[in-house]
Amino acid sequence: MVAALVLVLARNPVHSALALMACFVQISAIFVLLEAPLLAVIQIFVYVGAIMVLFLFVIMMLDVRKATLERFLPHSNLPAFALLALLGVEMLVLVLSSDRFSLPAPEAGARTGGEIRELSTTLFSDYLLPFEVVSVILLVALVGAIVLARKEPD
Repeated sequence: MVAALVLVLARNPVHSALALMACFVQISAIFVLLEAPLLAVIQIFVYVGAIMVLFLFVIMMLDVRKATLERFLPHSNLPAFALLALLGVEMLVLVLSSDRFSLPAPEAGARTGGEIRELSTTLFSDYLLPFEVVSVILLVALVGAIVLARKEPD
């Protein structure tokens, strides 16, 4: 909750991006607690790695400091904080009244890791070509972003 509040309330866009990265890492920790290690690793690679690099590129390319000085709605902090408090109380009530968050007892002969092995075998055998095409498209997008961000010599 603290990282999410810093994300929303920070005036510096780089601090907001770092708080967003902390939120993504915490979501990954929740996946680990829910015994979904593949989703935790994908969360770290995709969101913390790729999406945060994209956000930092955008922050560096744009003049965000000038945009942060302009407010969208003047004097809109009080209704926003009231709505935030109301949604926080509602979330707390829903979490405390729900039984979905209790962890089931592990089975005696439960085995984990088989799903990950099957998924990786399918991904790198049947879907190898689309996987490689996506990686080439991402590489082209990265090179394009660098070319667009480059300043022309005078």
